[in-house]
Amino acid sequence: MGQQLTMTPQLQQAIRLLQLSTLDLQQEIQEALESNPMLERQEEGEDFDNSDPMADNAESKPAADVQESSFQEAAATTVDNLEDGEWGERIPNELPVDTAWEDIYQTSASSLPSNDDDEWDFTTRTSAGESLQSHLLWQLNLAPMSDTDRLIAVTLIDCINNQGYLDETLEEICESFDPELDIELDEVEAVLHRIQQFEPAGIGARNLGECLLLQLRQLPPRTPWIAEAQRLVSDYIDLLGSRDYSQLMRRMKLKEDELRQVIELVQSLNPRPGSQIESSEAEYVVPDVIVRKDSDRWLVELNQEAVPRLRVNPQYAGFVRRADTSADNTFMRNQLQEARWFIKSLQSRNETLMKVATQIVEHQRGFLDHGDEAMKPLVLHDIAEAVGMHESTISRVTTQKYMHTPRGIYELKYFFSSHVSTAEGGECSSTAIRAIIKKLVAAENQKKPLSDSKIAGLLEAQGIQVARRTVAKYRESLGIAPSSERKRLM
Repeated sequence: MGQQLTMTPQLQQAIRLLQLSTLDLQQEIQEALESNPMLERQEEGEDFDNSDPMADNAESKPAADVQESSFQEAAATTVDNLEDGEWGERIPNELPVDTAWEDIYQTSASSLPSNDDDEWDFTTRTSAGESLQSHLLWQLNLAPMSDTDRLIAVTLIDCINNQGYLDETLEEICESFDPELDIELDEVEAVLHRIQQFEPAGIGARNLGECLLLQLRQLPPRTPWIAEAQRLVSDYIDLLGSRDYSQLMRRMKLKEDELRQVIELVQSLNPRPGSQIESSEAEYVVPDVIVRKDSDRWLVELNQEAVPRLRVNPQYAGFVRRADTSADNTFMRNQLQEARWFIKSLQSRNETLMKVATQIVEHQRGFLDHGDEAMKPLVLHDIAEAVGMHESTISRVTTQKYMHTPRGIYELKYFFSSHVSTAEGGECSSTAIRAIIKKLVAAENQKKPLSDSKIAGLLEAQGIQVARRTVAKYRESLGIAPSSERKRLM
């Protein structure tokens, strides 16, 4: 005889639903509706009761308390109890003939608009983007070519990467053909020149200089400074990359203002032409929580357009008979129990989400009022202690959950950040430091950009003690280039 910790099926379901994103939860609900006849969507216009679906059990606790205690205690259940089929919370042995409104829980309305909605665009939700290869093959089919040239063209298109550049050398491509075809290197290069005339401009280039040159050649001949720009990308692309403007002015015999206009023309080109063709399917973020300001208070509410409203079907629940051990009645009885637990898990998920989101808003009012620079340090333990839950529960709640605020849509994880000590003995959030660095770089003199050491000095002047290495790490996370690469010719 002994005792062991066991994860009950109800607890496993609650944990699974808790960590699902909104889109995954919608799919999970749809599967539950298809597999369980006791579950149904709440129709529009019908009354709805948000009371506990297990209220007929006198010993049941509030949903959020039951879930959290289950998380912390791992739902301790003895083997004997498992064999007897007894769970920590179960429906009573004597079921009512008809269901009660307690079997209903509103999770909110469906996010899909009706068929007669004028704003509904089916293609924006279902169509996948076109790949670069298919876009080039479509243009190839419109071009008159011999069979041999078409074979070469298809091979060349297969060797173009997503950025629009040719991955293989012409020699390697030529050697890949059957020797019986007797394809020469000049033929491959001639077909490549045909492909380089396709859209988008610059496609099929073998290096950055050739890519920019192809785009310049497609511009109108009377474009100002086009000849100088062609010479720049053909002969001095390396000096442009290292921003050695003095050498460029000396070699191209241009004044500073003239060189600036040439560089502006080059910078208007696209160094990655293949990226214009989006092949991935569009991804949508559905916020779980909506935060808005009413007078001087920040209000938190669940997104009522996230998931459908569910309830236990009263007609099917009325078919469950007392003291009937037949196979059909046992099946319906089990389905009713699963439906109630599913609705209860949804309710518990939303209650936990509301608790956590409310505490996050309470801690980060400064961010909502003033932006990233007012973000406070926050870790999972702070929220877990405030709501009386375990850190693992907070981690599940904040993963792939989004909050809609007047400043935009953010993942709940965004509001958590480490801290850095200040000169006055306080703490400053790493998110706030990143925002300050971004602001400093945006306001810097582009002829003499700020180095990491200089930025660290400016932060120290504001009372924030940050090492140069830390500044470099934050700068890289923001996608900001080093000072040597940020230099501009004004």
